[in-house]
Amino acid sequence: MTDSHAFLSAARDLLGDRGLATDPELVEPWLTDWRGRYTGRALALASPASAEEVAALVKLCAEHRVPIVPQGGNSGMSGGATPDESGNAIVLSLRRMNEVRSFEADAREIICDAGLILQTLHETVAAEGLRFPLTLGGKGSATIGGLISTNAGGTQVLRHGSMRAQVLGLEAVLADGSIFDALTPLKKDNRGFDLKQLLIGSEGTLGIVTGATLRLLPALAERAVLWAGLGDIRDARKLLLHAQARAGDALEGFEIMPRHSLSAVLNHTPGARAPLQGEHEWNALMELAADAGGAEALPDLAQNLLESAFEAGLVEDATIAANERQAEEFWTLRDEIAPAERALGPAMQHDISVPVAKMADFVAEAVPKVEREFPGTKAIGFGHLGDGNVHFHVLAPKGATPGEWEKTDGKIISKFVHDEVTRWGGSISAEHGIGQLKRDELARLGDPVQLAVLRQVKDALDPHGLLNPGKLL
Repeated sequence: MTDSHAFLSAARDLLGDRGLATDPELVEPWLTDWRGRYTGRALALASPASAEEVAALVKLCAEHRVPIVPQGGNSGMSGGATPDESGNAIVLSLRRMNEVRSFEADAREIICDAGLILQTLHETVAAEGLRFPLTLGGKGSATIGGLISTNAGGTQVLRHGSMRAQVLGLEAVLADGSIFDALTPLKKDNRGFDLKQLLIGSEGTLGIVTGATLRLLPALAERAVLWAGLGDIRDARKLLLHAQARAGDALEGFEIMPRHSLSAVLNHTPGARAPLQGEHEWNALMELAADAGGAEALPDLAQNLLESAFEAGLVEDATIAANERQAEEFWTLRDEIAPAERALGPAMQHDISVPVAKMADFVAEAVPKVEREFPGTKAIGFGHLGDGNVHFHVLAPKGATPGEWEKTDGKIISKFVHDEVTRWGGSISAEHGIGQLKRDELARLGDPVQLAVLRQVKDALDPHGLLNPGKLL
């Protein structure tokens, strides 16, 4: 890197005082990841107000060889938006770029800046009778650019796919400062590689997402939220198949949680109540949804689904949310698992996937295997059974020291879990990205051919290695 004073002076001339912060008190909040696992240093916090300002800044960084760490809502789970400890990089925040550029309700398309908050997007399109079919617990802080860069998932992937499936067009700034503009949505386009798909999920290592064209759907007119108690996770797999056969495309979500997770939430969350009278080893949360065309038939569909599940011996007990308030209460029980677990003490959290057909068997075999290998731990799996992605967490033994256990025994446990996932033909990152948390594990377990291609692409698009260095690869 050339003289940092010269670079910062040029950057301030470009962005102004509002767009460039060097005061440690202003920069410090953005140097630690959401989980608190990684803390770095930075030359400055840059907050451009447009794609053109991002492009000019990236050109300046390329000239001075200043690394760039793009950051959206700083709510990632893998440390992908946190700089290293060298202090040579700038954090490039997209939060000022939070506008809706155009909204075509008839076409069910919206073009927005990368810094737009997911919840704001939901509210904007809902006012026009539409919805964006991706949601997650962090919707109040997650940005569209961050969701695209990590190819985020959430609770509606079963029906609508991950973030990749929602992006119709993309705008990004490349490592040389040029603007890649593919915002125009085309149903058919065979002009070579689909470069926007290459950028989606690249975690800011190939380009900086500045805008996107997103697909929208008609607003829901009716939904039915169902809760079922099960004796075994393999019964949950059978229930999933039953629900898909009975409900078809109306099945929008299928989440599972073990008894331990539900108990933790009930103890941790004020006002939380169990949906069923007795305890069950496993619980399934299902959501059926319909637009105006299917709203009238949805209540009967939900009732018939549960009745047939009882007749088939798939559930021990079950209920349907009586109203919207109760439906939200059911979902709160699912959304509060992570904070409820954190209150119990240290844990190693794994965002993994295996083929959908194998997930129930994987959890049934991996949980006791981990607990035998590491006495005193508690292994649990919960999440999106319908798309083969569960959050496989291993809670530390009683008395473990937070901060120390994760760096010692915790690392050994994670390697063990990742080895098991790989043996089952799965992925060590289903929806949270690689970042710096899983970079070394990807290098250890990833397919050598795939990794070689990834590095070749990175070298071609970012020859100086300035875009989010130390992440993914």
